[in-house]
Amino acid sequence: MSKVLNSKSVSARRAKAISLIQAGLIHSQSDLVTLLKKSGFSVTQTTASRDLEEIGAVRGHSKDGETIYEIRSSNDGAIARSIPVPSQLILSVEASANLAVVRTPPGGAQFLASTLDNSGIANIIGTIAGDDTVLVVSKKATGGAQLAKELLSYAKGGGRSLASRSVGSSSRKRSR
Repeated sequence: MSKVLNSKSVSARRAKAISLIQAGLIHSQSDLVTLLKKSGFSVTQTTASRDLEEIGAVRGHSKDGETIYEIRSSNDGAIARSIPVPSQLILSVEASANLAVVRTPPGGAQFLASTLDNSGIANIIGTIAGDDTVLVVSKKATGGAQLAKELLSYAKGGGRSLASRSVGSSSRKRSR
């Protein structure tokens, strides 16, 4: 039987915080606490402050001049390194043609997609994220199955790039 991640875990909470910040909704730590509580997370101001620091959020200004939190993009994959991808963040992976569909806990998809985009996995063209599902596109027309294996290995390795490791030949699907 597969282990299903409690959607109220640290990783899921931080993933939700990242999606709220990227949507431009967080102007203060109290905004983050309020919106995380509305999303079902038990969080204090201290926890929100720690999460903001851990995910690399910084205060900036919106186009309208409002103070907001933002996560600056960088070429060195700062978001990908700020929180290793735990194996529990990937609930299941299914493949078809050149696609892999990854199921995450609620609120975890955008964080996982950003992490995968910065992972260094050469077989990934790009990702599209919803709330709890990430569509990962392979460079090869029939590369979905191999990509699914790579994603599972990536998760098992704590988010380390596969460039220096060989990919195992067995794939394990987890059910929701």
